[in-house]
Amino acid sequence: MTKFAIFAALAAFGAFAASAQPAVAQDVLYGQKALTPEAALRVAQAAMGACREQGFQVAVAVVDRGGNPQAMLRDRFAGAHTADTAARKAYTAVSFRTDTIDLIAMTGPGTPAAGLRDLPGVAILGGGVRIEADGTIVGGIGVSGSPGGDTDDRCARAGIDAIRSGLDF
Repeated sequence: MTKFAIFAALAAFGAFAASAQPAVAQDVLYGQKALTPEAALRVAQAAMGACREQGFQVAVAVVDRGGNPQAMLRDRFAGAHTADTAARKAYTAVSFRTDTIDLIAMTGPGTPAAGLRDLPGVAILGGGVRIEADGTIVGGIGVSGSPGGDTDDRCARAGIDAIRSGLDF
């Protein structure tokens, strides 16, 4: 290749590069909403309080949008298994972007999604609820220890209601 051909190739590349749109931060990065530790604790305390009012000793776990623990409470007489189960319910709701009470029917025996029940760390039992702000999942809550998943679910929703005004905007 002659010097002229190399120069012409470099000039053509330079013209192409100059016409290309420069990358801006919004094309590369994004911001995300996240629960504060204080909000996560308020959610957990309110959920536990809602279950206590009904006479149930439960464990409550709140996770961030990635399923990582943010807050965990276990009442004095809640079963030993309840803390782990609550954390797994919260993780499941966030990772599948679906409340666990809705996953029960979706993953029942004979359904195409039945295998999800066998994944490690997953708990498809009522009581895992997504925490959303302006349509974006910012965390999840799991409650375990009441007589049934429907009651765990109601307690979890009561926990979220404690910070609802900060989520809705």
